[in-house]
Amino acid sequence: MDDSVAFRRTEPFGHATTADVLSKPGLELRIGSNIFRSTNGVVTIHGKEQLFVELKPELGLLLATLDLYNERGVRIAHLRRNVLTLNEGERFAVDIPPGQHASSTELPSVRLTDLQSGRVVLEARMASEYRVDLVCGELYSHKGMLVEITPHYCRISSHTTLFGEIMETRGGPAILG
Repeated sequence: MDDSVAFRRTEPFGHATTADVLSKPGLELRIGSNIFRSTNGVVTIHGKEQLFVELKPELGLLLATLDLYNERGVRIAHLRRNVLTLNEGERFAVDIPPGQHASSTELPSVRLTDLQSGRVVLEARMASEYRVDLVCGELYSHKGMLVEITPHYCRISSHTTLFGEIMETRGGPAILG
């Protein structure tokens, strides 16, 4: 049980990534009130990898990689390890609170905001060395369906609402929709 678990992704986000290593027991993702245990840090929405979170607790870092789509399913932005590499019309902004490092008492967080609407697209916070909370957000899947995350639920379009679910992923992705 002292083996480490390597992050493995099944579909690239457009860039080759190096394998990051996360010691047991795996990364727990809390999406709203839902718990996904032992994940590899990937969130798939409608069968496509859309979000990947990495923890670097020794550096005090939470890194997010995310593809953003509009309501028609057209990709409009790409966040790569907290840096916007595609940002159609300079529409989005990333907020990473300053002073996040290994000796800081504040745990790392990342917030992506839509400057046109003022809405939070995604807010992620490191809750512990092995847990990331996706506390709120509004984003679209590659199928153009709205995904809403609140502290109480995760809703995918009007079809599915996850509330208080606990899922064991066995080293795989957290699957939505």
